[in-house]
Amino acid sequence: MLWGLRPSGRSLIEVSAERPRRARRRIEVHHTMLPLDEVTAVRGIPVTTVARTLLDLSAVLSERQLERAMHEAEVLGLRDAISLDELVARYPHRRGVRRFKTVLRKGNIGITVVPSELESRFLSFLGHAGLPRPRVNKLLTAGGRTWEVDCLWPEQKLIVELDGHATHATRTGFERDRARDRTLQAAGWRVVRITWRQLHEASAVIAADLSVLLHEEASGSPPSTGSPIPP
Repeated sequence: MLWGLRPSGRSLIEVSAERPRRARRRIEVHHTMLPLDEVTAVRGIPVTTVARTLLDLSAVLSERQLERAMHEAEVLGLRDAISLDELVARYPHRRGVRRFKTVLRKGNIGITVVPSELESRFLSFLGHAGLPRPRVNKLLTAGGRTWEVDCLWPEQKLIVELDGHATHATRTGFERDRARDRTLQAAGWRVVRITWRQLHEASAVIAADLSVLLHEEASGSPPSTGSPIPP
């Protein structure tokens, strides 16, 4: 869920540790050794890499669910220092590895992790334009589902989604994003999508448009069907 690969309704937080740890409320502890190239951080939270996360998921997901998680990683443009094929070779007898290999053969997916420059460029752009800074990568409930949105201004009920090339790389991703936008808009949120090319070639126009949207007074009360989850 932290990577955005799939939603989770579990009440327990799963933590992997090299040494035995005392169980705590709402925490499920796994004891395992994790090589350095299978560990990274997301927003300052230590976490398994995308590739290792997908390998772990292969032990508990169906083939269809695993294929969808891999597809999400591809659409999100998540990349990693170690490939999925290398992990298969490293753990040939691990539970779920056969399912993992089947999905790999079907999709010919190779996942790796790079930091997204688009988000940092956009925040820098806002600063130069004198526009208020948003809440970044926040969870939002709408239409009975929980979404993670890129940039959120709760008072103005405005959401900006930053679209890299990978977002439009597949028809499934394109259709999913539009369905999500429709749900959010029906719940009272205004959704604006900005691409890398637009940010570089039409920055003045984007700044003017966002200035209008951000300085408009939100009409009515915040929607009860869609509200940000407190940090």
